Amino acid sequence: MISDSLITRHLNNMSYANRTNHLKAEGAYAVLAKAQALEADGQEIIHFEIGQPDFDTFSNISKAGMDAITAGKTRYTPPAGTPSFRQAIAMDASARRGVSISPEQVVVGPGGKPHIFFPTLALVNPGDEVIYPNPGFPTYEAMIGVAGGIPVPVPLVEENNFSFDLDVFDKLINEKTKLIIINSPSNPTGGIIRKEDLEHIAAAAKKYDCWVLSDEIYARIVYDGMEDAPSIYALPGMAERTVIMDGFSKTYAMTGWRLGYGIMPEELVRRVGLLLTHSVGSTAEFTQYAGTEALIGDQSQVDAVIAEYERRRNAIVDGLNSLPGVSCQKPQGAFYVFPNIKGLGKTSDEVVNWFIEEAGVALLPGTSFGKFGEGYLRLSYANSIENIEKAIEKMAKIIK
Repeated sequence: MISDSLITRHLNNMSYANRTNHLKAEGAYAVLAKAQALEADGQEIIHFEIGQPDFDTFSNISKAGMDAITAGKTRYTPPAGTPSFRQAIAMDASARRGVSISPEQVVVGPGGKPHIFFPTLALVNPGDEVIYPNPGFPTYEAMIGVAGGIPVPVPLVEENNFSFDLDVFDKLINEKTKLIIINSPSNPTGGIIRKEDLEHIAAAAKKYDCWVLSDEIYARIVYDGMEDAPSIYALPGMAERTVIMDGFSKTYAMTGWRLGYGIMPEELVRRVGLLLTHSVGSTAEFTQYAGTEALIGDQSQVDAVIAEYERRRNAIVDGLNSLPGVSCQKPQGAFYVFPNIKGLGKTSDEVVNWFIEEAGVALLPGTSFGKFGEGYLRLSYANSIENIEKAIEKMAKIIK
């Protein structure tokens, strides 16, 4: 019999492709695992590390999905999505962004990440430079690397409400730049890129003839009377060089349904559709019926959830600003805060370990989102007001 240790040594000596060497797990899962281990030992943990809604999928959407299953809508679909679902997406996206989008410009996939991954693969050649936000969603840098591109991080600066540092951006963009990735509202900061900053980025994209991938998954989750976050796609001359990534996970509490879409020029739809064909194949049919109901059905539940997030945002910002050594801007969108903890005299990782071990509060270091996140934390306020207040009390006790 071959021993387990011999099998392990054999597997470790196998040859693997270099394109996955740079990949790392998302930091949220590491913190979640530590929190769960502490909970198994009997410690109470308040969770702010995972970025998903704490609401159930709205009942009308769930019913549409279940009705579709009952009706036998469980077969393969066209790789880019069913025609009726693509039509519903095009109509909704056109109305919200004030532009004309056809169903042929829409491609559907199982979640939002395929519409980061596949457009990047379809656009970026080895050696091409890709500008992306830092701190930012870790998948951006990961997928740039898989495509063989060169990641070029641009800092999001607190002094500019966590928008791009345009002075740095102007120095970094050049003839080698193939793609600019933006995310507004932002994960992890909750910041929204101002229209004038979008115009600056758009002008640079046209000057250097590069593409823009605009991650707009949080575009509807905005506050203070704003309707939707502004989209670079709607600016003159940008539709032909912009990819919108959007989906249903955040707005409609559908994280486990795995349903997202991209909006892009038709030739890129064709190429992304081929990548879908030869990878995931297609998106589950019944989820597309649920997604159609999400878009065309009653939106009052969405409005109510956003109003609740706004209450929580106000509570957590006020609470964090009451802590010695901590300062927190009030974000305009998403459901994250990104407090500055430099006054605590510890690194982001040290503060995270301190809070989870001594206060029972799980959150993420800013460095989970890139090197420019040092000195910050990310908290998801997809949690109750009661737990937010309780967590602030617990953190206050150990800071003193």
